[in-house]
Amino acid sequence: MEKTYSNRVESVNPYSGSGSKREEIEQMFNNISPRYDLLNSLLSIGIDKVWRNKLSALVDLKHPRHILDVATGTAELALTLARDTEAKIKGVDISAGMIEIGRKKVLQRKLHNRIDLIEADSLQLPFEDSTFDAVTVAFGVRNFASLEKGITEMLRVLKPGHSLFVLEFSNTKGTWINPLFTFYFRFILPAIGRLISKDKSAYEYLPNSVAAFPTGKEFCELLLFCGASSVKMRKLTAGIVTIYSAEKKSV
Repeated sequence: MEKTYSNRVESVNPYSGSGSKREEIEQMFNNISPRYDLLNSLLSIGIDKVWRNKLSALVDLKHPRHILDVATGTAELALTLARDTEAKIKGVDISAGMIEIGRKKVLQRKLHNRIDLIEADSLQLPFEDSTFDAVTVAFGVRNFASLEKGITEMLRVLKPGHSLFVLEFSNTKGTWINPLFTFYFRFILPAIGRLISKDKSAYEYLPNSVAAFPTGKEFCELLLFCGASSVKMRKLTAGIVTIYSAEKKSV
């Protein structure tokens, strides 16, 4: 199982250069960071905020005091979590450009005493074991150079008995929305993304990475394989995205 997932995901890179997936992902997000929030809102018709709200509401049910938001980007989920919970939040991302924009937003909303953003690799989190009450990641696991390492690392820093939450795009095959979603995702979205971001490859990488990503029951099996328990999934917007939750096994 491990080899199959790793080969599938690691083979999808934004660019066709000689760099590693990690290096190319960092380059891609640095390139598109100035227009990232605009494109997210435009390309999802604002529904991305609804998805983050749903995830944040589930996290709030657990009443966490310390949250880690992995692949935090421009801190949109971290800001939503700060609104809905009373927790202190650490956000990590490999892109300096995304972190810089996120920090400006945190300061503008006067949340710097609750949200701390750090440039770090999701596969080598700079935290001790069993540090956080909740770990979240929204639209970031597809970009991990190794899904198994990324999931294992998130579970490592999570306290036993506490929850990991993953929000990610899903495979819509077999649903009524699949023909429309596929056409939009394959043709319309890359064209708009290319025009606004000025990065030809970034928004072609998006549908390719979603196609390679294990979704639904397959991702649930991967979470269990990496050592998680009590895995659940909740589909949103006709199955376009899914929220996965899992617990770290108690010692």
